[in-house]
Amino acid sequence: MPLALNIRQTAILELARAEGRVAVESLAQRFDVTLQTIRRDLSELADGGYLDRVHGGAVRRTGVVNIEYEERSRMNEAAKAAIARACAAAIPDNSSVIMNLGTTTEAVAREMMTHRNITVVTNNINIANILIGNPSCDIIVAGGALRRTDGGLVGELTTQFFEQFKVDYAVIGVSALDSDGDLLDYDMAEVRVSKTIIRQARRSYLVTDGSKLERSAPVRLASLAEIHTLFIDRPLPENLMAKCAEWQTLVSLAQANP
Repeated sequence: MPLALNIRQTAILELARAEGRVAVESLAQRFDVTLQTIRRDLSELADGGYLDRVHGGAVRRTGVVNIEYEERSRMNEAAKAAIARACAAAIPDNSSVIMNLGTTTEAVAREMMTHRNITVVTNNINIANILIGNPSCDIIVAGGALRRTDGGLVGELTTQFFEQFKVDYAVIGVSALDSDGDLLDYDMAEVRVSKTIIRQARRSYLVTDGSKLERSAPVRLASLAEIHTLFIDRPLPENLMAKCAEWQTLVSLAQANP
């Protein structure tokens, strides 16, 4: 029988859906209740299948399918904007870029509106529509099967299309980042495209917010060892940071505006 949520629990669930993660201490302050009360709320939400408990809080529950695009686009907006600014600043004028699917890569596109003499190759219709507003950007859109849910082009035609390019930079997003440094996603067709994008770029930039450290997805895309720079808003766990140093993968910590 579904859990009957009280007003506070409903608000907590909405926060988790919007931000990806909620913390016990901040929730207790927000609702002016004890830590024990919040822990009980989170346990009940987890038992009801709404959230997953993690150390110090909870995250929205995910499974073998991704969160709907409209909901993802509203999650962690400040963090995505900070990550996007940092990544866009690392892409110089007079360069070529491949950008894949994802709301964070779309945020990067919005930060590239003043870049000069750039070529952007993408399988993301949303990115193409964003960069139409930059008259100094040449836009090349991949072929393939259009995924109406998020404006993405995927499939074998898309993979073959990207094989024709060798660009200066790739900007990619992922659905989850595993503790061993593996990049994870949900769609095998999309992953095949992203693997090709990484292979066809001289430098690969991964843009992802810290909530992806607490999510999981079933399909492996690559390792951080294959990425030149990770742009993220939250420090990595010490063991993963040590691996990045070993792999010579740079980690750029982007601070969201208050």
